[in-house]
Amino acid sequence: MATDTRTMLADTCARLFTDQVTPAVIEAAEKGTWPAALWQTLEENGLTLPQIPESRGGAGGEWGDAHVVLVAAGRFAVPLPLPETMIGAWLLAASGLKVPLGPLAVAPVRAADTLTLSRDGGGWRLSGVAGRVPWGASAGHVVVSAESDGKPMIALVAGGTAKAEPDVNLAFEPRDTLTWSGGPVLAAAPAGEALPRNALISAGALARSAQMAGGLEFLLAQSVKYVTERVQFGRPLASFQAIQHNLALLAGHTAAAGMAAQRAFASMDSRGAGDAGDAAFEIAVAKIRTGEAAGLGAGIAHQAHGAIGFTYEHSLHFVTRRLWSWRAEFGAEAHWAAALGREVAARGADALWPYLTSR
Repeated sequence: MATDTRTMLADTCARLFTDQVTPAVIEAAEKGTWPAALWQTLEENGLTLPQIPESRGGAGGEWGDAHVVLVAAGRFAVPLPLPETMIGAWLLAASGLKVPLGPLAVAPVRAADTLTLSRDGGGWRLSGVAGRVPWGASAGHVVVSAESDGKPMIALVAGGTAKAEPDVNLAFEPRDTLTWSGGPVLAAAPAGEALPRNALISAGALARSAQMAGGLEFLLAQSVKYVTERVQFGRPLASFQAIQHNLALLAGHTAAAGMAAQRAFASMDSRGAGDAGDAAFEIAVAKIRTGEAAGLGAGIAHQAHGAIGFTYEHSLHFVTRRLWSWRAEFGAEAHWAAALGREVAARGADALWPYLTSR
């Protein structure tokens, strides 16, 4: 998509989120109220499936378009499973399955969890436990990455068919444990050839990197605004050198995180037909860099705001609590650093420099 078109998409997201993602909506969502009107608006504007082909019910864009939407979603703390819906639809479309309307959950989101499919006449049955599933108990459908006789499969399961143990993350977003014991499956197919075995986890890390990059943009803008307006000892806080130094650090981390996330999404588009395998290096780097920046950036932002930033009435915590949560999901920095280390070690010492400089 052309740069000017993506600029228009970013403007659309900013306008819609500014109008509709109000503190009241976020607070209600954190108390368990599904923001139905907000979801309907996003779905009608094609913002829930931006990178899915039109033939599969999407907007026909690229991963770069999904990046624009997810960065904005992170910046405004949108309380919806937007990234999960994009990921689920991608897995279904790449495997030749129909993409349903409405919000999607994806499972499993932890590398240690395994789901299995077994034949039941002409259909399939699903078994296994998936923990910490975003919106697992409330989404209309769950897209699962499972195995059947050791082969990777993608399946679509109706929401509400699993035994659910509700839970939340630090941001009070649903993170439910789902248990299937021979549960019914609506549709299943072998995982698309373009999908690597870790497609769900990789795409989740990719999406979280964009959300964290957007959240950091909010922290920087909010902190600069606050220290410029707040007067202490007869001077704006922004005039103190220590504050300036911290904000410069925050700006640097925000820029680096944003570039890492953008590069990962560009790799998804440039390396062929949604093949996440070739983008594995960039995805790992993005999740590590944005996760590190999220931890440091949230600390700096709260220091700049002082005690007021910790109050529930202030908007800062809506984003910082999400940053702390997203940092740990779909693999924290240690997980992806280990993955990078294993890949580099497998290539051998002589291949390290050429590999790095070729990216």
